[in-house]
Amino acid sequence: MSCNQCPNSSGKKPDNFNKVIGFWKGFLNKNSPRKSSPISSQATIALIGSPNVGKSLLFNLLTGSYTTVSNYPGTTVEISRGKTVIGGQVVTIIDTPGMYSLVPMTEEEGFARDFLLTESIDLVIHVIDAKHLSRMLALTFQLIETQLPVLLAVNMLDEAENLGIWVNEKQLEASLGIPVVTMSAAQKRGIQTLTAKVANYVYTPALSYSY
Repeated sequence: MSCNQCPNSSGKKPDNFNKVIGFWKGFLNKNSPRKSSPISSQATIALIGSPNVGKSLLFNLLTGSYTTVSNYPGTTVEISRGKTVIGGQVVTIIDTPGMYSLVPMTEEEGFARDFLLTESIDLVIHVIDAKHLSRMLALTFQLIETQLPVLLAVNMLDEAENLGIWVNEKQLEASLGIPVVTMSAAQKRGIQTLTAKVANYVYTPALSYSY
């Protein structure tokens, strides 16, 4: 099948992945340039995603005990910062509050949106739940439109597979035009692949996308 989420033997229907892809590609500005600067040795990577997608677990796996939690100036919103070594370079990773859209409905979403658009962010890792792939891709396309380099981390793959949902990583990359990693933070599965793809940004210019 051409769908990224394929039905299982029980007849589970695929979702509307292709329709979602087509809609958002039409929404994007086809002539919008993408950032092509290489990530520096003091790069900042932001983890973005809805609540309950395993974003904070991924943050802890990447940074270990080298983290700090503080309120963002002028707000009661907490953010976690940590450092790790990826591709031989020390990078800062920031775990932002959960958000569903760049159109904020809560204080936390507003902060996450403003932080993303005003701070110096070198790479956005959008963490999504593999069980709800199509529904969460709307934010992926919004993030791409910010012209920041985006890497899509399709998490909770173990839970999706238990439901008969299978994600074709290479097909998803081809459809979106950005790096994609399928993973399960709970099982520590796909972490090495994720860090390897992030390392590409340390040594090479970020990909230039066209639609």
